[in-house]
Amino acid sequence: MSSRIPASASAHAVDAAGGCPHALNADLLARGPVADITLPGGVPAAVVLGHDALKEFLSHPDVAKDARHCPALNDGTIPADWPLRVFANAQGMHTADGADHRRLRSLVGNAFTARQVERLRPRVEELTAGLLDDLGRAAAEDQDGVADLRTHFALPLPLSVICELLGVGPEHRGRLHELSYTVIIATDTTPAEVMAAVRELVELLGTIAADRRATPGDDLTSALIGAREDGGDRLSEAELIGTMRLMLVAGHETTLNLISNAVRALCTHPDQLALVLEGRATWSDVVDETLRWDSPVSWFPFRYPTRDLDLGGTVIPRGTPVLAGYTAAGRDAAFHGPDADRFDVTRPGAARHLSFGQGAHYCVGAPLARLEATIALERLFTRFPDLDLAVPEAELPRQRSFIGNSVEALPVRPVRPVRPARPDRQVRH
Repeated sequence: MSSRIPASASAHAVDAAGGCPHALNADLLARGPVADITLPGGVPAAVVLGHDALKEFLSHPDVAKDARHCPALNDGTIPADWPLRVFANAQGMHTADGADHRRLRSLVGNAFTARQVERLRPRVEELTAGLLDDLGRAAAEDQDGVADLRTHFALPLPLSVICELLGVGPEHRGRLHELSYTVIIATDTTPAEVMAAVRELVELLGTIAADRRATPGDDLTSALIGAREDGGDRLSEAELIGTMRLMLVAGHETTLNLISNAVRALCTHPDQLALVLEGRATWSDVVDETLRWDSPVSWFPFRYPTRDLDLGGTVIPRGTPVLAGYTAAGRDAAFHGPDADRFDVTRPGAARHLSFGQGAHYCVGAPLARLEATIALERLFTRFPDLDLAVPEAELPRQRSFIGNSVEALPVRPVRPVRPARPDRQVRH
């Protein structure tokens, strides 16, 4: 018999500061594949946690991405300055359905086919080599031989690649990352902080679009502008900015977390790293197992049932804002087995994770993320086979987010410190 999700005091109150999601996921999953939650600001919502339920939900014909299907977002129930509105208000393929979604996706899809992405391999390898030099120098200049892998490697690699694809100059990249983190990843921000960051991000993207309009190049932004101008109504200005924002954020924040989470996993599971270095598993296996075991995105907003939806024995009322619980689904023992909590690069079927989504909204940038992560990890551990965390994993600062799932910093020692030789002991006669 189905139960109906009520807006009640029994709903889990989501912590705006986020943190490691896995204990909470296990607790909620023990109660069922769908959970009633209250988002920061007192907004009732739901999260789909179970693998099978999430797979069904992500491709269900009666689930929409367009916020028109959420009455509370349109009738004044949810305040206009609610920080999480940024996930509903943006215009782009991530908030579009049906023909609109297909139209917008077709404009960027060709840039991310497996064939087109493979053409980027030499550039990704070149960037990776230079950044590994930077990481090594940073560690060498530190008295303890420590460098932040996120700052020197995991962030600038995907950020450089997506910015080059979009035609964004180096002078804008640092600020774009700061703004995208505030707008999309951090969930402990105030309404004023989010609104100010959104305004600045839109203005900055508008400036970049104007530059590309004035001097078109061989980049995705110029192509989007050309499509808009050639087709007249193919791409509105708001859709152009929304698409640029989506490409920028999804094109680097998630891969940043993916690389960081994979490095943490390998450093804390040296037996698994040894399997890869010995050729008994591949770097692609590492990427898929990381995506399953510690997805770079935890609970992602929003989708809306267009009718009361029975999912895994629980009814989600029409119009409810629903989050996709990727970190929970990745460790769902009902699907992945009783050892779902174990990091195992030889796990059969690990690639059946849902971290890239499912159905029409499957991540268009998945081939690029895979290319960047596999190259980054292979070259990193080939160059620095003794790389290790510089602090215990439990002491790493977590992202202030229930959307992003990683750490704020990842201090590592690329080279094992040389210990002074022990003096020879005198032999007693």
